[in-house]
Amino acid sequence: MLDRVLQRSRFSLRQRLGRLRSKGWHVAQASVAAGVAWLLAAEVLGHDAPFFAPVAAVVCLGTSYGQRLRRVADVTVGVAIGVLVADLLVLSLGSGWWQLTLIVALSMSTALLLDASGMFVTQAAVQSIIITALVVPPEQALLRWTDALVGGAVALAAATVVPAAPLRRPRDQAAVVLEKVAWLLRGAAQGIEGGDVDATMELLADARSTDVLIAELRQAADEGLSVVRSSPFRIRHKGSMRKMADLVEPLDLALRNTRVIVRRAAVGAYRATSVPPAHARLCREVADAADAVAVELRGDRLPTAVRPRLRELGAATSTVERSHDLTAEVILAQLRSVIADLLRITGMGPLESTDAIPPLDAA
Repeated sequence: MLDRVLQRSRFSLRQRLGRLRSKGWHVAQASVAAGVAWLLAAEVLGHDAPFFAPVAAVVCLGTSYGQRLRRVADVTVGVAIGVLVADLLVLSLGSGWWQLTLIVALSMSTALLLDASGMFVTQAAVQSIIITALVVPPEQALLRWTDALVGGAVALAAATVVPAAPLRRPRDQAAVVLEKVAWLLRGAAQGIEGGDVDATMELLADARSTDVLIAELRQAADEGLSVVRSSPFRIRHKGSMRKMADLVEPLDLALRNTRVIVRRAAVGAYRATSVPPAHARLCREVADAADAVAVELRGDRLPTAVRPRLRELGAATSTVERSHDLTAEVILAQLRSVIADLLRITGMGPLESTDAIPPLDAA
């Protein structure tokens, strides 16, 4: 039990450190943006304690690249509206509970009339609350509105500067998915040959937990597209990033079809079904091809070099030894589907990849 607890704690620590490393750029960027926003508002504009400048900068940048420019615009305008409405009303009505109620209602209503997003409306309400609660001398009131604009402007400039990591992450995550496919196929081959029920059931449990890999891949692709749309320094990568985003669907299908293979291998092991040995061999060969595709993607290459091997495997599945058992036939059919999915990753279309695999011989 102690060993298990220690192992889990080490795994958790690795996850936490990995998350910190992956977000390191965001932390540095938000920190610098906050300092620059304060510097501009305090030293250039001469504002005392420009609280809202760094707050707006940090909130605008967030901790992800997805929809970043939209978030910057929403937060900046939302903060500015909330601060401006609150400043004007506090100057004329004072500060108190009923003034706070009126100010929040007016700020949110103004944001909604501008056809704003949820973040826009929320920021307008939150900032108006802060303004109402933090009463300042009348001569300093409207300075907070300009501080919010300064923070938003700094965030907008910072949002255009991004590292290359978000552009590499979709390729790396796609390779992770393919390596998982390969690992599961090899495990299925062992289950077919050895019939170890416990091992194949553990493999099936692992296979059923792989949805998170596709979710991370979708997020990585979305962030990559957001980067090339928002950063003039990365726009030249738009074409390649679009191609990577188009690979999400066949990768998802490849993983789903692999899960079916693992499930049928587990059923076969439980029922002691005799599956032709050639099916296990094909599982391993398709796994090798998946690994080869992963290597090409990590090298920032469209894996067309693997296409001939995948065509050979597709042809091999059409002449392989057949069986009248459902489990064996499902495994064979799903292997053909995985090959078609991998062919799509090499750049072939959905119909073209299907036509590349010859029809099955009669059983």
